[in-house]
Amino acid sequence: MTDHSMHEPHNHVHHDTCGHTKVQHESHTDFLHDGHLHHVHEGHIDEHVLPITDKNPQQCTPSHTCAGHDQSHTHGPNCGHEAIPHGDHTDYLVDGHLHFTHESHCDDHGNVKTS
Repeated sequence: MTDHSMHEPHNHVHHDTCGHTKVQHESHTDFLHDGHLHHVHEGHIDEHVLPITDKNPQQCTPSHTCAGHDQSHTHGPNCGHEAIPHGDHTDYLVDGHLHFTHESHCDDHGNVKTS
């Protein structure tokens, strides 16, 4: 089952052309909005988190190299990549996969389908 809770109400209405990145999560679509995964559900918004799975593991991958940014890039607020909740931490979306800054390298926490 998906970990989620209700998100506080806000005026923005999520839909296919609202401008937020759509993330395929389990059998539905969430909207990536200010570092949160929003899922429109029965008149309110649920806040989802991508779970740690075999597809999206939480493991150290020190030999990972990414064409999405140079090796000196450090992920964090205002780094230019969208933050996305994954397990108990925040990853950053880079060219369709999850990056996590770890020590002196960037871990690859798997692919996500976006649109």
